[in-house]
Amino acid sequence: MSNLNDKTALVTGATRGIGWAIAERLLGEGAKVIATGTAANGRAPEGCTYRPVDFIDALATEKFAAEISAAGIDILINNAGVNKNAPFTEIDPMDFTRIHQINVIAPFLLCRAVVPAMREKGWGRIVNISSVWGKKGRAHRGTYATTKFGLDGMTAALAAEVAADGILANCVAPGIIDTELTRRVLGEDGIAELIAEVPMGRLGTPEEIAAFVVWLAGPENTYISGQNLSVDGGLSRV
Repeated sequence: MSNLNDKTALVTGATRGIGWAIAERLLGEGAKVIATGTAANGRAPEGCTYRPVDFIDALATEKFAAEISAAGIDILINNAGVNKNAPFTEIDPMDFTRIHQINVIAPFLLCRAVVPAMREKGWGRIVNISSVWGKKGRAHRGTYATTKFGLDGMTAALAAEVAADGILANCVAPGIIDTELTRRVLGEDGIAELIAEVPMGRLGTPEEIAAFVVWLAGPENTYISGQNLSVDGGLSRV
């Protein structure tokens, strides 16, 4: 039975992969879903209201956040993110800054934008999509890990401030998920290497992440807040 019929959700990066699966799941639960992507003519799951915004553009991000503040968002899913692997001493400072803009600053601005309306209603759910690399380190992921550890810290601090207002904020940390981004960044050899480290011996699916995220973002979650919860086939525990 649908249990989000009276809720409005915002899902960033919803044109593919985990974001697409989360948006579909929210729609299936009855929520009204606003979905973002970078392309002006981008495609999101049927039934979503699509909004183009490129979070690398600081001014565009601030403008979008201001618009969203008046949209009565009940559920915020900060999913949009980018990654670029490199040896630590070869990280391009421009890439470091760009990835922080998308992975940390944009979620910060959107969280800040939606909290006042959530406080007025006395109810809200924020789920920031982190990563297994935001819980454990790995070579060549200095930039990405920094952003995801930072997202975790931001979420914990936010949760401490808003939990008494009925707003629960958490991170979900996916493991190695079978998405276009994973295959592009890692390649088949890199994927095979990581699968060998996963106790379950396989990639996760976007739908598995979506199922947990939507539960965490819904009314059945009444007491989980400030956490960084892994959905990774056991990878972060080995």
